[in-house]
Amino acid sequence: MTTATMRAPSEQQRLRLYLFVISVAQLMLVLDDTIANIALPSIQREFGVSAATLPWIVNSYILAFGGLLLFGGRVGDVYGRRRVLRIGMGIFTLASLLCGVAPNSEILIASRGIQGVGAALTAPNALALITATFPAGRERNSAMATYGAMSALGIVGGVIIGGLLTGLLSWRWVFLINVPIGIVLVAASRVLREGERHKAPLDAVGAVIGAGAMFSLTFGVTRAAEDGWNDAITIAAFAAAIALGALFVQSQSGKARPMMPLSLFNDRNRSGSYATMVFVGAGLMGTFYLLAL
Repeated sequence: MTTATMRAPSEQQRLRLYLFVISVAQLMLVLDDTIANIALPSIQREFGVSAATLPWIVNSYILAFGGLLLFGGRVGDVYGRRRVLRIGMGIFTLASLLCGVAPNSEILIASRGIQGVGAALTAPNALALITATFPAGRERNSAMATYGAMSALGIVGGVIIGGLLTGLLSWRWVFLINVPIGIVLVAASRVLREGERHKAPLDAVGAVIGAGAMFSLTFGVTRAAEDGWNDAITIAAFAAAIALGALFVQSQSGKARPMMPLSLFNDRNRSGSYATMVFVGAGLMGTFYLLAL
């Protein structure tokens, strides 16, 4: 048996370990998108949350996650993907603990937002580490398939696991279950490869503008459901969302290395896929929220 043959199983084992860590991290992040929906009625009863405030227990996480996702990827490009992934997982785990012990709805909503920040630092760098770790071809395609399957499993599993934890224990365990898993993942992520770093501006201003546009849009929709579409604050929120969205597009179009290359939308098939996923995500999250109530 040659030396190369003896090394092959060891390399395969390392790749499987890398994929396991990355996939479980992705599973936990996506799981949190849906698992909290099932706990909403229990949270509402315990804290006496109003119908207008209740959606923000979900929205604060999704807004921070989605609004800072591009920025989290850029931070990983500059400072190292493994390092930023580990920091993100640490923030997510600590925020999960804060959610689980929250004494009121205000702290719970704030902690959910911090969870979203941790997820925004983790998710894009977990995906980038697949590209950096697995060689192009069959191994990378298999890894990407596993990564995608974990996302689907997290969406469905969140409903089931959320129901079990809320029914058998307490709504607090919907968040506390992340703590031991997160600690193990932070420790296990030390084995991941760092990946190549790139010199590029962080574009914190662009990240703030993009997140502000997302927040204004979501706030406008949420307030419209409570106070009507003709409400002055609702109209102002939509106007701010349009203005900030246009400003974000303009800021990205004038940069040599933008966080979101607008050339991505030049392909009609790709743009159609993006639009489809927006409707799929909106339909799923809206359905889970309403069915839980």
